[in-house]
Amino acid sequence: MRMRPTLNWLPAEDLSPGTTDLEPVADALGTGGVLVLSGAGISTESGIPDYRGEGGSLSRHTPMTYQDFTADARARRRYWARSHLGRRTFGRARPNAGHRAVAAFGRHGLLTGVITQNVDGLHQAAGSEGVVELHGSLARVVCLSCGTLSPRQELARRLEEANAGFEPAAAGINPDGDADLTDEQVGDFRVLPCTVCGGILKPDVVFFGEAVPPRRVEHCRALVREAASLLVLGSSLTVMSGLRFVRQAARAGKPVLIVNRDPTRGDRHAATRVALPLGTALTTVAGRLGIPVDDELTA
Repeated sequence: MRMRPTLNWLPAEDLSPGTTDLEPVADALGTGGVLVLSGAGISTESGIPDYRGEGGSLSRHTPMTYQDFTADARARRRYWARSHLGRRTFGRARPNAGHRAVAAFGRHGLLTGVITQNVDGLHQAAGSEGVVELHGSLARVVCLSCGTLSPRQELARRLEEANAGFEPAAAGINPDGDADLTDEQVGDFRVLPCTVCGGILKPDVVFFGEAVPPRRVEHCRALVREAASLLVLGSSLTVMSGLRFVRQAARAGKPVLIVNRDPTRGDRHAATRVALPLGTALTTVAGRLGIPVDDELTA
């Protein structure tokens, strides 16, 4: 029997409420050696919805699982039709103040690294370097048979040619970049194979129900070991892929600071949780530290 991934988490009643005090975050960044772990919440101000916040996409949408994608040709057709349409909107997103503040902290030598659970590339577009894409990137496509990596833009061009006139109206866009479409709207959308071996193409992202590559996990664990503190930005930490690094930091006695408007699964391990919008919170901290945040997007 297939196991479905855990998509929701209910906070314990004994968790302390979040604060609006940014001093612990400013103090940690002022000291330096901070490792950032970001989630979908940092991209909501760029117009990309999150999964679990107010109005999150899980209230209306169940993400594609790896098991369904690999086992069911109809599921792959549905995914690629929705993703192809969603890419047009997703690709127009630009870094917001939160992304730009993280990049500014990095330029001033306050960070040891950035791990992101997001697949949107907005940290890099804002100027952050050496970002670890924990769940991969929608900018790449991988063949499940031969392992060839190719640019998503190349596949998008091929899909446009193979599905001329495909212009359904989507009900919404989800954090994984796909659009809300009915089966009728998907219709007979044509899915294309790998140009090298004819195998199944998949976005180079970690689907729900799929494991993060072990070498990537170990790299992230090493970053946690090297850091003085861990700053979590916009992640509910519902899934273990991010929560394990919070637990690792806490076990090692490293301060964990969380900026997220809603409770998270990692709150009991945190020294503080700031319940403020990320753009406002991070630009305020940058101002206190005398660090300018670029007004102009670098993307």
